[in-house]
Amino acid sequence: MGQHLTRKDVEKIEAEIEMRRVELRPKLTAAVAEAAAQGDRSENFEYYAAKKENGHNNSRINYLKRVLRTATIVDDAPADEVGVDTDVTVWIPEDEEEDTYTLVTPIRADSLNNIVSIESPIGRALVGHKVGDTVTVQANKNYSYQLEIRDIRPSERAGELDISKF
Repeated sequence: MGQHLTRKDVEKIEAEIEMRRVELRPKLTAAVAEAAAQGDRSENFEYYAAKKENGHNNSRINYLKRVLRTATIVDDAPADEVGVDTDVTVWIPEDEEEDTYTLVTPIRADSLNNIVSIESPIGRALVGHKVGDTVTVQANKNYSYQLEIRDIRPSERAGELDISKF
């Protein structure tokens, strides 16, 4: 099983593959041919540099295709349920405070900013629930706590997938 990706993430990766295949590959192939035409390849830095860049481009295309082939697509949740790219405000009775989490796919998580993965203990507990539900977060085998869902809304904090992380 590979990365969890949203449909927007898939579109972004497909766009990079297409750009690399249609725009960049012909330019890099031409650069290799031009450098090769300069003569002796044994001391031709331009030739080796062009081949290396062309190889990197082809490797990146193959890698991104593999990411898509092995990815699990995460569908958007109904508007009244907690899911990917939603902000959820919860009441934490144990601490007597309210907090807001943004749920995202694992590759975009940033726990220091309350942007949590759907695979984290909090994310797993919240996904699929609605306003008014009380969920149990199992932090480890010895400790769990309750959260009461107070508000759910589409996230503006989730941000776009930075595919340079791949």
